[in-house]
Amino acid sequence: MLTNLNEIIDWLDGMVWGLPLIIFIMAIGVYLTLRLKLLQVHHLPRALKFMVKNEVGGTGEVTSFAALCTALSATIGTGNIVGVATAIVAGGPGALFWMWIAAFFGMATKYAEGLLAVKFRKISEDGHVLGGPFYYIEMGMGSRFRWLAKCFAFFGAIAGLMGIGTFTQVNGITTAVGNFTAESVKTSVSIFGMDYSIAVILAGLAITIFAALVLIGGLKRISDFAQIVVPFMAIAYVIICLILLFNHASAIPSAIVEIVQGAFGLRAVAGGALGAMIVAMQKGVARGIFSNESGLGSAPIAAAAAQTKEPVRQGLVSMTGTFIDTIIICTMTGLSIVVTKSWNIGLEGVQVTDHAFRAGLPFSPGLASFLLMMCLIFFAFTTIIGWNYYSERCVEYLTNGSMRTVLVYRWLYILAVFLGPYMTVKAVWNIADIFNGLMAFPNLIALVALSGIIIKESQEYFNRVKKM
Repeated sequence: MLTNLNEIIDWLDGMVWGLPLIIFIMAIGVYLTLRLKLLQVHHLPRALKFMVKNEVGGTGEVTSFAALCTALSATIGTGNIVGVATAIVAGGPGALFWMWIAAFFGMATKYAEGLLAVKFRKISEDGHVLGGPFYYIEMGMGSRFRWLAKCFAFFGAIAGLMGIGTFTQVNGITTAVGNFTAESVKTSVSIFGMDYSIAVILAGLAITIFAALVLIGGLKRISDFAQIVVPFMAIAYVIICLILLFNHASAIPSAIVEIVQGAFGLRAVAGGALGAMIVAMQKGVARGIFSNESGLGSAPIAAAAAQTKEPVRQGLVSMTGTFIDTIIICTMTGLSIVVTKSWNIGLEGVQVTDHAFRAGLPFSPGLASFLLMMCLIFFAFTTIIGWNYYSERCVEYLTNGSMRTVLVYRWLYILAVFLGPYMTVKAVWNIADIFNGLMAFPNLIALVALSGIIIKESQEYFNRVKKM
């Protein structure tokens, strides 16, 4: 029965994340990049400046930086540690190259999403803001496309509840805890016919309790939490990875060559180059999108709450999220795995990155595993929090503002967090991939349909800036 279920999940994952969706996502990123004249290159310095300099006099619930941190709290998660490892194991080192490509063009996509989120948002009399793809589909494309907006909101609510927001995150945390305590904690308990370490069970329970305490406070508590934790955890993780890479500096050039060759199947046996390239591309793009969420339409939900009156400005701030998440953090993980040759030794998931840290850091293996475990806990916990906000806003839209339904959903979300440790690694990631892909379709259609507005808004804003 379980084998059949896994086969069904594998088949669905292959259907959703087949070449058509990959080509669709990449094509839109390329199209927007060209129409916006390489905006992610020319205006990245401006975007990084706006990221830390809040706009004066803007309307919204939280500052632009808080909105970005809320979005980053949802994107910087197990995808940066476990997802990168999973992609490299499945698609080889070349998968990291395709993550870079997806992120580069994804920056233009994320910019467009942030711009539309602010342009088409609803602010109630009490200051509550609701915005995102469901509103820029309904308000930008017209009410006759409300069904498409409903589809996005439904997929977003399910993705948060059953995929990217719950199972994958808490599963990554508890697996890391289990690996770290495997030698010292021998007590286990049988759950659903499987034996689980008492440390895994207690870790899952603790994460569930702490998540519930934060989620009860709503957006304000989530954004306050994210502004403190997200910058700290990102900087700490990058520093740890830089120590590892400095310790293996001589291996970096050959690792980069291996990544580029793997991306185009140049190391495959004769006749298998195209197949190897397709696998590397599929796994790299899928995990890249899972990590930075460019094209999925999730980040605009947080961007809509930013205190700003300039859609373009918030689009630029949103764009930095993809740069930080994938170009910086995922690269740190990927290079660490490749230089330590941890990707092809029969490990999976967090075990791959754990091996890289234990083999590569100039610390004791126990300390290296502990550092990874702590990074993973912070990364995954913030994603649980951020994705709850996203998916609750989707439920709010679906139910026309029924906060009672939102409250019921919140408790279901917490229940899913509680059950996360007992899902298998492969099934967890494939389920998340499926709903991520389904979310992307309505959002990508909207980006194509509203691309004229994106270009016009951008031209008008940058022309105004030039005259100042």
